[in-house]
Parts: sequence; structure tokens; C-alpha cells
Amino acid sequence: MTAVTSPSRLWAEQLTLGYDDKIVARDLSVHIPDGELTVIIGPNACGKSTLLRTLSRLLQPRAGQVWLDGQTISHYPTKEVARRLSLLPQSSTAPSDILVRDLVARGRYPHQSLFSRWSQEDEQAVQTAMAATGVAQLADKAVDTLSGGQRQRVWIAMVLAQQTPLVLMDEPTTWLDITHQIDLLELLRELNRDHGHTLVVVLHDLNHACRYATHLIAMREGKVIASGKPAEIVTPELIEAVYGLKCVIIADPVAGTPMIVPVGR
Repeated sequence: MTAVTSPSRLWAEQLTLGYDDKIVARDLSVHIPDGELTVIIGPNACGKSTLLRTLSRLLQPRAGQVWLDGQTISHYPTKEVARRLSLLPQSSTAPSDILVRDLVARGRYPHQSLFSRWSQEDEQAVQTAMAATGVAQLADKAVDTLSGGQRQRVWIAMVLAQQTPLVLMDEPTTWLDITHQIDLLELLRELNRDHGHTLVVVLHDLNHACRYATHLIAMREGKVIASGKPAEIVTPELIEAVYGLKCVIIADPVAGTPMIVPVGR
């Protein structure tokens, strides 16, 4: 298929998405703006994770196309996709006896050829990723001996070691306590703002989404209800339309971003 130009590296047009006989979304189009920290929000089963899996080529759309760097994503060999885009899914599994350093090192797979040796660049990428996620001291421990929060940080380190310009994460704060949630979100902000990564993250916490997103996508029932900067689109009307929740919006006293305060039933 002929390459096309777009204002963003990753976008999708008129997707129909589903599993088996269930259709999750129809005619879904979305652009992921370059250089932004995009957060996707919406109620359970609205299509957030399905969209993320489709954008990363883990799920084949029933109709429509995903485009990456001017080509349909199906145009690329798997390893080439993995050099351009990385994904942290909701749940991941690893061999029960694998060590932390070995799991993180798997993030370097797309950058290695059949006959290439482990390089200093590979080692530096792994060390940097473990340090950034606070798991360097766990390097020689088996992954299955760790707590849920520690395991989550190790998986995030593996994705960071992949060193892709596009990073997709599906609910990465799951299993993390509040301190590590904020640490991770601050790290994502740093990757975006200081290192130029384009990030797409699914979050459930609306106030975290509003504080850390530079671009927000709100979904309901397989459709994009609104997208844009949090300060421009987050209103009581939007939250009620997306979640059926009455609320008031105040300014976050720390960040100045929209803060959602539920009214209650």
C-alpha cells in the first residue's frame, strides 16, 4: 500500500474491533499526537484496551487500518514494529524461574540480529531501565518471588529497555501503591517531556489522567467522545456523559489541572 503523510506517526481509520462474535467498536478513528503523553480514559469494557492492542498490532481489526510512520502497520515485519513501538499489556507472564535482569534484557530482542552479541549499548539500556523503575537492587531475584508491585515495575523496565520512540501502556499503575504510582507517572512525564517519547497510556484514575496527560482521549461504548488537552475538554458534562457520574470540577491545588470531585448518589 502506498505510504501516506499524516501529522502523527500513529493513527487509525474507521476501525471495527471485536473478539469472536462480539463487536467492541465500529468506525473508530483516532490520531495519536506526536510528542504528547496521551491518556485514554473511559468506563470498563468501553474499548480502551482493545484499541491499544490494535494500535500495537496484537489484535487484527475486522475492518479499517492502523498506520505507523506512513505505512499500514501490517506492512512491517514484526521486529521492525517492535523497534518503533512497544506495549505493556494489562497482564504478562514469564517463566517462573527467570531473573529480573534476564526479563528486562528481553526488551533488547528487537535490536539484535541472529548472530549479534550482547553489546555495551544493550547492557546500558537494561541498567538504565532498571534504575529508572527502581528495580536495580532486584536484578538477581527471580521474578516470581516478587510482590505484585515489584513485578509490575520489572515489566515496565523491560518495555523501557526496548527504547522505542512510541510507548503504549495498558493500566501500568495496576498493583502499584500510591507512592510507586506517582513515581511511575513522573517517570512517564520525564520520558515524554525530557526525552521526546510519545506515550499512550490507559488509566482509570481520572485525576491522575488530568494531572499527567498532555492529551486526553475519552471513550464510551467503542467511540471517542472527546479528545484534547484536559483543561479544554474535562467538564462535569463530559464526565457525566462518559461515566454517568455527577461531579464538580475544581483546580488541582498542586498542578492546577482539572480535579474531579464526585457528587455522590
